[in-house]
Amino acid sequence: MKTAVNSGSKPARIFIVALAMMIGVASISVAQELPPLNRDAILGHLNEAITWYHDTTTKVQAAGLPSDAIYEDNTRNLAAEVVRLAFQSARMEAALITANEKSPNANQTAKAPAQQQDLTQIAARIAAEIDNTQSRLDSVNRQLASAPRSKKKELQAERERLQGKLALDKTVQDSVQKMATFAEESTDSASEGLEGSINQLARSVPEVFANKTIPKAAAKADGSSSSPANSSGLIGQAITLLGRMRSMHEINQMIKETDHLRQNAENLRKPLRTTLVAILQRGRDLANQQGASANAQNENATTEYHDLISRFKQLSSAAMPLSQEILLLEESRANYVEWRRSIVRESTDTLQALLIRVIGIALALGIVAILSEVWRKLTFRYIHDPRRRRQFLLLRRFVMGFLVGVVLIMGFVSEFSSLATFAGFVTAGIAVGLQALLLSVVAYFFVVGRYGIRVGDRISIAGVTGDVVDIGLVRLYIMELAGTSIDLYPTGRIVVFSNSVLFQAGTPLFKQIPGTEYGWHEIAVTLATGGNYKLVQDKIFSAVNGVYEQYRERIERQLGGIERQTEIQLKSPTPDARLHLSDTGAEFVVRYPVDIRTASEIDDRVTRAVVDLMDADAQLKSATIGLPKIRAAIKG
Repeated sequence: MKTAVNSGSKPARIFIVALAMMIGVASISVAQELPPLNRDAILGHLNEAITWYHDTTTKVQAAGLPSDAIYEDNTRNLAAEVVRLAFQSARMEAALITANEKSPNANQTAKAPAQQQDLTQIAARIAAEIDNTQSRLDSVNRQLASAPRSKKKELQAERERLQGKLALDKTVQDSVQKMATFAEESTDSASEGLEGSINQLARSVPEVFANKTIPKAAAKADGSSSSPANSSGLIGQAITLLGRMRSMHEINQMIKETDHLRQNAENLRKPLRTTLVAILQRGRDLANQQGASANAQNENATTEYHDLISRFKQLSSAAMPLSQEILLLEESRANYVEWRRSIVRESTDTLQALLIRVIGIALALGIVAILSEVWRKLTFRYIHDPRRRRQFLLLRRFVMGFLVGVVLIMGFVSEFSSLATFAGFVTAGIAVGLQALLLSVVAYFFVVGRYGIRVGDRISIAGVTGDVVDIGLVRLYIMELAGTSIDLYPTGRIVVFSNSVLFQAGTPLFKQIPGTEYGWHEIAVTLATGGNYKLVQDKIFSAVNGVYEQYRERIERQLGGIERQTEIQLKSPTPDARLHLSDTGAEFVVRYPVDIRTASEIDDRVTRAVVDLMDADAQLKSATIGLPKIRAAIKG
């Protein structure tokens, strides 16, 4: 019974040992197998890391803050270190791929050396054949030199055959050498493989591997450029705010690129990490097996431990740079997030300042509008003269326009030195292009001055006589008058002159004395030869003076107004009689003032008075020739 048990337990022990060996072999194979690394994934990760590095150094524009230089330096240094670690991991992964290809593809990898060995053997055989043929040819040549004539023909034929064979062998030898060289170059290029591609990519970022510190010339150039960050103008603050918003958008894009690159590195590290975990688990299992069975095969366990350590070192040399790269990418992302927070804080302050400035400009414009309305109401309440009221309202426009311009300039512009230069060029251009308009505006202030022109004045300008109906900022409107020199009436036309006509020397302007509305007319009577001129003088002068007495008070009132305004003592206008010689003989003239608004009526009264006097006095009528004539005393 005991024997049966022993005989039954022996196969069981054998089965258990075999199963343990199978499990150990399976674990060893899992631990020794390399992870499935992808060449395209490795090269894609390098390309993405290089693109991310270039975007890091060029894409984000400085927001004009003092802290930008610190964040830029941190970003460039971290980006350079990430690229270095990515290349370090890629080279180690390339070495792992090469090592992985040696085991399952031994026949395929040994194919190229076998082909090179065959070509080498063929080249050696051809070289030996050439040496043999050359020695035989030398022997034939020596025999031919001393051979009798009967054997020379046979030796010459043998020499020609050997020379042809030698030429053919050399041609074959040249072709074999070319094939061997080509095969060697193909083998070298194939041996480069992924490592060669990695080296080519490394040459695209020489500054990363040349020095540990990235040049900061670009950063200094950006920092030295003028920034409107400290601008106090509305436009400068708005441009600053837009620039910071653009920087935040660019930083958000870089955060997304950083996250994508980190995920790519995680995907590359995942198979390496899984294999490393399997190796560690295999080491624990192996330790547990040794503790449970002290009589196990120690030599095999020691060999397996060495193999596990070797594999672990190979895999960790590739996984460690990826882990460091991931940590640096996380640090770079945190740097971008902190950079964005600093810009957001400063942008909030800038936005508050911008809103305060806008509100200040609105309040200032509101105050100007209130002052304008108060000025207008006070003008209409306390100034009743239409002319002065018009002047005050016009002055109000200029003052309010100036205040609005000052508010806008102070609110929108901050670089006053540039503004002064720009304003100088603009003013020069306006002065040249709008010379006539500016001259008209300047003339307007002379026209509406103390002794200038006002609405209702009768003036003569450029041969046109009329009454002023309106005075604009750049134009003057006159109602045209026409007729005889003493009888003028409106023609129904309005004549428009530019105010600048006041400064034109060739266009004189005539107007009444300020405050007066009277002119001078005269009545002329031709004396008969031998007539009593004293009688004519007394009678006609008395008649004209009698008519003048009817409106004398109105004329003298106008004279008093002139004296008050000009502070000049003037002689009161009265009729004046004169006797002078003309082409028709002696002529008696009486000059008298007339109100220009009622000149026709006054001339009619004078005419009636003189005619009635001459009809009633025969002696006066006989002393004159013809009828009296009334005309303007002032010519032109």
